[in-house]
Amino acid sequence: MDAKTLLAKLFPAGSDVAFDGLFFHGTGESASGKVAIIGSVDAAPIGVELAFRMAADVLEIVREHPARPILLLVDTQGQRLSRRDELLGINGYMAHLAKCLQLARNRGHKIIGLVYSEAVSGGFLASSLLSDHCYALPESQVRVMNLPAMSRITKIPLERLEELSQSSPVFAPGVANYLKMGAIQALWEGDLAQRLAEALDAPTESDSRRQWGEQRDGRRLARAVSERVRHAEP
Repeated sequence: MDAKTLLAKLFPAGSDVAFDGLFFHGTGESASGKVAIIGSVDAAPIGVELAFRMAADVLEIVREHPARPILLLVDTQGQRLSRRDELLGINGYMAHLAKCLQLARNRGHKIIGLVYSEAVSGGFLASSLLSDHCYALPESQVRVMNLPAMSRITKIPLERLEELSQSSPVFAPGVANYLKMGAIQALWEGDLAQRLAEALDAPTESDSRRQWGEQRDGRRLARAVSERVRHAEP
């Protein structure tokens, strides 16, 4: 689903969104009131310029529209893989975006992420995955690292990783596996405007992704291990 069609389904009462290349931002009218919108299109590679622009938009929302909910619709193939971006410190720009989102959260802005097309690697980790509630459309694609790249990094043979991916969502890409792991809270189907209204009205609770991963048999040990670490005797 393209961004303009998605916006029409999410905001049947109307939206005012400006598109500028791979980036778009604006405001939508929901059943719960106005919602700030930040997003990207066409599987945008997030380089220093786009990361900085998204961060600046978050700060403007915090400054001009206190406590207004923020909806992240970030379609990305991940951080831009270029020598220029690395020399300019793309990691710092991505960290700046993440910090701006945390500032917005601290200032009372509910942050909702919706994966509507593609969410890959650092572009996903530093945006929608940092939301209070992260959802996805069933047809979307989510992955952080493909198995050949994982094999090169971990030195685990590709055949072994392919075998593990058959039984463990941690080793497999796809929105269904990220739902099992708890990274995605739920899939949105049917009336998307109603799904958005429900998400806006839902209480913002502590991070429950470890619990969801355990309940859905996706990450069986994450919650238990983190509890042991937090409460272990010094």
